[in-house]
Amino acid sequence: MANLTESLSSPAPVEAAAAAGHHEAHPDLRVTGLWIFLISESLMFGGLFATYLILRSSTAQWPPEGTEVELLLPTINTIILVSSSFVIHKGDVAVKNNDLKGLRLWYGLTALMGAIFLGGQAYEYLTLGYGLTSNIFANCFYLMTGFHGLHVFVGLLLILGVLWRSRREGHYSDHKHTGVEMAEIYWHFVDIIWIVLFALLYILTNLAA
Repeated sequence: MANLTESLSSPAPVEAAAAAGHHEAHPDLRVTGLWIFLISESLMFGGLFATYLILRSSTAQWPPEGTEVELLLPTINTIILVSSSFVIHKGDVAVKNNDLKGLRLWYGLTALMGAIFLGGQAYEYLTLGYGLTSNIFANCFYLMTGFHGLHVFVGLLLILGVLWRSRREGHYSDHKHTGVEMAEIYWHFVDIIWIVLFALLYILTNLAA
């Protein structure tokens, strides 16, 4: 009788299996959520780009007199950041081949390149000769590059987080690498935004000077 009561009070095997199957089939929406976030960030950057272009077109002299934009250091920084997109992709390929050492190597190099980029940007700020409130161009310059630099810093933290988690046995593998994929997607986004910024703030500004 006790066994009968126990069997009646416990879930039926079929129902338990169905519940387990439903749980396993639940979609992983983390990557989708990241894409939605990046779309919202793209709209924010798009607003900054549009504002910059409107101000640029409505000002007789752009950039204002006495405001110089150096090309050498930003170009080196651009090469480093764009190249890091290819490096981080190698890390994604490595983890899909169960090569955790390769993942750590390529993500470590990407983190180093990101840190060098931020260091170069900080050095540029210190040597520009004008500040945030010097004129409207300087205001746009610091706001846009600083906001992007914040995103690079967040991406650097994501990459370091992947490296830290990769130390755990079995945390990443060829069929379990969502965190790696999300860090790579975010980093590509950061690179694309910088290419647009570089064209607007450096290339076009020097052509107009």
